[in-house]
Amino acid sequence: MMAVSIRIAAIAAGASLMLASAPVQAAVFNPESFTLENGLQVVVIPNHRTPVVNHTIYYRVGAIDEPPAKSGLAHFLEHLMFKGTDKLKPGEFSAIVARNGGQENAFTSQDYTGYYQTVAVDRLEKMMEIEANRMTGLVLTSEEIEPERNVVLEERGSRVENNPNGKLRELTNAALFMNHPYRIPIIGWEHEIRSLTREDMMTFYRDWYAPNNAILVLSGDVTVAKVRPLVEKYYGRIPARAVPARIDWREPPPTADRRVTLKHKQVQQATWSRRMIAPSYSTGPDKDTYALQVLAEILGGGSTSRLYRSLAVEQRTAASVGAWYDSGARGPGTFGFYGSPRAGHDVGEVEKLVEAEIAKLLEDGVTETEVSQAIQRLKDAAVFARDSIDAPSRIVGSALAIGRKIEDVESWPERIGEVTVDSVNKAARSLLIGKGGVVAILLPEETT
Repeated sequence: MMAVSIRIAAIAAGASLMLASAPVQAAVFNPESFTLENGLQVVVIPNHRTPVVNHTIYYRVGAIDEPPAKSGLAHFLEHLMFKGTDKLKPGEFSAIVARNGGQENAFTSQDYTGYYQTVAVDRLEKMMEIEANRMTGLVLTSEEIEPERNVVLEERGSRVENNPNGKLRELTNAALFMNHPYRIPIIGWEHEIRSLTREDMMTFYRDWYAPNNAILVLSGDVTVAKVRPLVEKYYGRIPARAVPARIDWREPPPTADRRVTLKHKQVQQATWSRRMIAPSYSTGPDKDTYALQVLAEILGGGSTSRLYRSLAVEQRTAASVGAWYDSGARGPGTFGFYGSPRAGHDVGEVEKLVEAEIAKLLEDGVTETEVSQAIQRLKDAAVFARDSIDAPSRIVGSALAIGRKIEDVESWPERIGEVTVDSVNKAARSLLIGKGGVVAILLPEETT
């Protein structure tokens, strides 16, 4: 199982009642969609290159939806979903997947939780049967919960407590978000993981694991005509249930810069980063999210980016440097910069040079050539995503889970192509001038 926060920029999907009356015009994946009477959204993404299918169920619930003092609940439940049901013995779910030659996993993010299997297309019906069963039939006992609690605590130990990068990331998020639950780690705080009860698990499960709060994505050698009878057979019989109202969390406007510095004995390479709250697809406006994607590509998208050319190639101060933008969230997005110094240099030099490049961009703006080349690279990446069986499912499913629509996914190349020099410069000024953020520095522990 994976505890990850999957953020895939650009995208989303929503299904109308029953089969869509007209297929969405193809632009990226050419998906088709329908919705069962119980509210389950279904998306089919055909790819007939190999007789394989990815079967993923997304639940519109993540760490953001946990009750106070119950951090890690969504992730802990994800682990326990691989235990027994009213029809399957503990561990039997995974054994069935393995016997059928499949691969499986799961993931928890701040915004959603997902479970998937990738199998030969003739084994798809079995995957639907067992996945539909654990949507309603989960059985938990203390004999199953307590060993898995130790697994989760060990995972926290390896990914956070004994991982300086993970520890710094946790501290940085806690400093960046003053009110929003994104400040709380997906895996949870250790003392709260230890206190979670069976009743906590079952209440969360009954509240949120319902067909009308789920999205089924099928990507691979499938068509709607072939899979719809199976979806109706296994998922259609599950009744809809009311789900809790979601809290509309709001983050107060950032007004001050903050700095987090962590020294750790395991650190071999010092790192610097700066991140700030930015518009997301959910908080908008849309025009800024597309412009910021292009800005991130211009500043830090690989070896041709401004930051890499300046700091790594020309000035030879940074060993690595770049920028990133995370727009795919139900709540606020984030925009950030990072860098590591070469031998003989320090993080202070990297920070000053990155800030100088930002100041230069704000003063002079981006160029037409930079914008057009960045747009082309982003479009190329979307084309490459079509070759995968799993990637389309992740892109479309995560978009649906945060409230986007299929039309948003499919129109992404067109919308990114409409970004102009002026819109990038305006978005850069809006984001980077006078806004608080967090500088995070990771240093080797000083020895005497």
